[in-house]
Amino acid sequence: MLGRKEKTMALTTDTLTIWMNKFADKVSTNKQYLSDLDTPIGDGDHGFNMDRGMTAVKEKLATKPADLTSGFKTIAMALISTVGGASGPLYGTAFLEMAKKSTSTDDIGELLDAALAGIEMRGGAKPGDKTMVDVWNTLVPEVKSGNLTEEKIKDAVEATKDMIAKKGRASYLGERSKGHIDPGSQSSGYLFEAMLETEGLL
Repeated sequence: MLGRKEKTMALTTDTLTIWMNKFADKVSTNKQYLSDLDTPIGDGDHGFNMDRGMTAVKEKLATKPADLTSGFKTIAMALISTVGGASGPLYGTAFLEMAKKSTSTDDIGELLDAALAGIEMRGGAKPGDKTMVDVWNTLVPEVKSGNLTEEKIKDAVEATKDMIAKKGRASYLGERSKGHIDPGSQSSGYLFEAMLETEGLL
């Protein structure tokens, strides 16, 4: 039997749909909390924006995508057209980059690498800037090595609390952005939790 690390983590249209539905449910359940996190350091609407976007994603994926690439494109377009603020373009870019990459691989690690590169390029953020990049940068290697756990996800999200924001609206607060979890990092945490809970994905 193959060890956990050698197992290829191939994504299919079915597991992609289950993963997104689970992510949508987590966002919906926690939309108030996500928006509350956003209130002191942003516009206070991250949860409601993401919920609107993920509801649209769920509706679109109710019709089975022809293949992975079109599935990712559908998700990206739904997010870009329905999520306001910075999150729509950033999450949209992540899924667009996965769409491009999926023409040559269905390996979840490689797809997430492409997504992270897209988020960094689009938002210009680096690790330590208190953005969703922090969570992705910490957790993508854990996915690739087969070591992602709920604990590691929580720690990665929690780690943004003591950072000083260098990007986006939160950066205007400087030192005062400390002590708050970054909302985009928290919603990204839900994305990785949903991945962990999707059977046959990791």
